[in-house]
Amino acid sequence: MATELNTRMMARALQLARRGQYSCMPNPHVGCVLERDGAVIGEGFTQPAGGNHAEVQALAEAGDASGATAYVTLEPCSHTGKTGPCADALIAAGVSRVFAAIEDPNPLVAGNGLDKLRAAGIEVEVGLLEADARKVIPGFISRMTGGRGRVRAKLAMSLDGRTAMASGESQWITGPAARADVQRLRAMSCAVITGIGTVLSDDCSLTVRASELGLPLADAELASLNQPLRVVLDSNLQTPASAAILDGAAPTLICHDEKLDASTAIVASGVDRLALGGDENGLNLAQLIDYLSARQSNEILVECGPRLAGAFVREGLLDELIVYMAPVLMGSAARPLLDLPLEAMAQKIPLQIEDMRKVGDDWRITAIPQY
Repeated sequence: MATELNTRMMARALQLARRGQYSCMPNPHVGCVLERDGAVIGEGFTQPAGGNHAEVQALAEAGDASGATAYVTLEPCSHTGKTGPCADALIAAGVSRVFAAIEDPNPLVAGNGLDKLRAAGIEVEVGLLEADARKVIPGFISRMTGGRGRVRAKLAMSLDGRTAMASGESQWITGPAARADVQRLRAMSCAVITGIGTVLSDDCSLTVRASELGLPLADAELASLNQPLRVVLDSNLQTPASAAILDGAAPTLICHDEKLDASTAIVASGVDRLALGGDENGLNLAQLIDYLSARQSNEILVECGPRLAGAFVREGLLDELIVYMAPVLMGSAARPLLDLPLEAMAQKIPLQIEDMRKVGDDWRITAIPQY
């Protein structure tokens, strides 16, 4: 039975886990606290890929962890990847008890780490603050259990549901606090998808910029070092060679129709191309998400206009919708939030509102489509 101390220590481990959400992908961000006699003796969170896992960080800080209790937000790994097994490190350190919030859904682990600990005589308890821990790494869990990363779309709209003027002008609907929040969404994503329409109208760079994250300096600089893959859906390869998204500041993938002669493609440093199937409705989005997931993309962010956002909804590929609503009116001639031509009430798509909070002068609404 978990005590108030156990719960408090795991809550601290979850706080630590979130510190890694901008920098350790494709690894899951994990937090670890080492406690002995009611006092914290070591803490850690997952470092960028190839660096220490949370448990190793905490053990290094503790020095001597013999007889300690470890609180980890995800089962300690049991396999050797770029680093050694964390279960072995905890055993070697002489910890006496381990609380794991959730069992690792990675087939390479899947309970093996917990079994190792038990075989070494360590008391193991699983499930403390499990629901909270699952909310910390939803993309990793989705990819491990369903084969696909978690797809969320970010949109900004006026109070009357408009995203741009009829001319296409859209900068800026929301305020600086909302835009900083979007930077953080971008920073926690493995890939950011946009359409050629957004590239041509906004000349967006889709990079993570440390100065705009609103994070402590060290965390912001670490986040900006791990730029997400920029993905442009460009059926006919219309991206101008001068486009900001081809600036080499982050890895970039241009997706085009497989029927197009690739010899006409843009040649730019650091830019890859991906041929996708397509029809009159556009490129095959499911094929793209499968490709990105195979590249270990846990969190996939869609930043786009109403047409592409509507396509993701129609295909049932959107797991989460984040809408920033500004307290302004843009009028009936302005462009709608989604290009989603529904003709009957029976076709409406219910949304489960997960969260609604004020961000500066704007409101952020997080909703889950109920397909």
